Amino acid sequence: MKHLVFICAATCTFGMLGTGLAGCATPAAGVRSPSVEPTLLVRDGVTAEIARGVWRSRGYGMLLSVSENGTQLHHETAAGCYPDPGGENSPRESLVYLEPGSTSDELSLSPTPGDTRYLFQRIQTLPAACEATVDWTPLRLFDVFAATFAEHYAFFQERGIDWNARVTALRPRITDTLDARALFSVFKELTTGLEDAHTRISAEVAGEELSYGEGERETLRRVEAAGRKTGVPAREALRAWLSAYREGILQTVLKGAGHHVANNRIFYGRVGDVGYLNIVTMGGFVEGEEVSIDQELRALNAVLDEALQTFQGARAVIVDVSNNRGGHDLISREIAARFADTRHLAYRKRPRQADVPPQTFYVEPATGPRFTGPVYLLTSDVTVSAGEIFTLAMRALPNVTHAGTATRGALSDVLVKPLPNGWRMELSNELYFDAKGELFEVRGIPPTLALDVFPEDELQTGHAKAVLTLAERASHGAR
Repeated sequence: MKHLVFICAATCTFGMLGTGLAGCATPAAGVRSPSVEPTLLVRDGVTAEIARGVWRSRGYGMLLSVSENGTQLHHETAAGCYPDPGGENSPRESLVYLEPGSTSDELSLSPTPGDTRYLFQRIQTLPAACEATVDWTPLRLFDVFAATFAEHYAFFQERGIDWNARVTALRPRITDTLDARALFSVFKELTTGLEDAHTRISAEVAGEELSYGEGERETLRRVEAAGRKTGVPAREALRAWLSAYREGILQTVLKGAGHHVANNRIFYGRVGDVGYLNIVTMGGFVEGEEVSIDQELRALNAVLDEALQTFQGARAVIVDVSNNRGGHDLISREIAARFADTRHLAYRKRPRQADVPPQTFYVEPATGPRFTGPVYLLTSDVTVSAGEIFTLAMRALPNVTHAGTATRGALSDVLVKPLPNGWRMELSNELYFDAKGELFEVRGIPPTLALDVFPEDELQTGHAKAVLTLAERASHGAR
């Protein structure tokens, strides 16, 4: 599962984006389904018979108990086992479909047909520790927190973090009388410096919502710093920057003749003989809180049909995800399909330290209008999460030239883990490899054509100038 990495200041510019794009539960129009369709794990309140029993996940620290009338999830670490509290952010919401190949000994579950598979092996019974009554003292909570990261976080080495040394240094500060706010501060200290956009801790303490995460790259930090110099709060500075970004596209790049559609998530138009498509999120195309992936894809494909018709006869197309804050990997592949001539391997992924084969994802040519001429993909250090998965998918196509600056380097899905006291942690636990087997987590995906998209001395206007520079290059056929 990926969360939408976006700032609240964007609401006035791009519409209400919310806090995340959860996995959804129905197959979607436009998605190429496997030859054997998956089935629901639970249909009309009754579970699939083959799935009944107790199962241990391979790589995610989950125990799934399936009775005739429902499911229960536990989280298992070396420091303890405890039940999942449920709710909209529960990992249980990703265990919706039984994928083809599931047997009485191994289950393959997914949130959406053809998307991330979670593999489970049958075990005889739920471990006794999962049903024991436990006094979750501050020290026990600390140990579970530390063990969860130790067992599942995938990038300590790449980020230069000695996790065991941090745990050893901070554990003596935990006492039975340590209050909740102080415990949260210790957790914050443990994760400070990870600089991972997919890592966050959240808690409610005395009615106050506490949250801590890092991961902004240089461009957004510069925007905030520029605001501080003039006494403007960070949120206001980011809002003004996003407004300038929007106006630069509509007025400077598309000269008032462009389209801003799909709940303000997509821009498209022509720059002379070059098509221009800008996607700011991989989802959120339909306004509302209870929106299925089916609805999202119908809205997306309707817009892409119109945009690709507009691009017919163009010399080239620029696909701009320089300000894309993520969403659904599935949507990333769906957009890339509009620029594919044939089937191409896009990427592979697997959980950290799990003895499972990587799951393989392809870009398949779309059935609707496509553009298979020269395409220029534009990214920046703001491009993150599913925007980076889109970058992998597009780079797999031979007609695509990657321009701009390197992406943020936060590709992994978010592993959501509640703590027994109701707090929540999120962390990166998956390895994404491109078609050549390269891993770009932390360092970001570098372009083959360097172009400064958000110059430090032109934060408000530099993007539009960069797009016009690229359009001029594309118009003359330079690769």
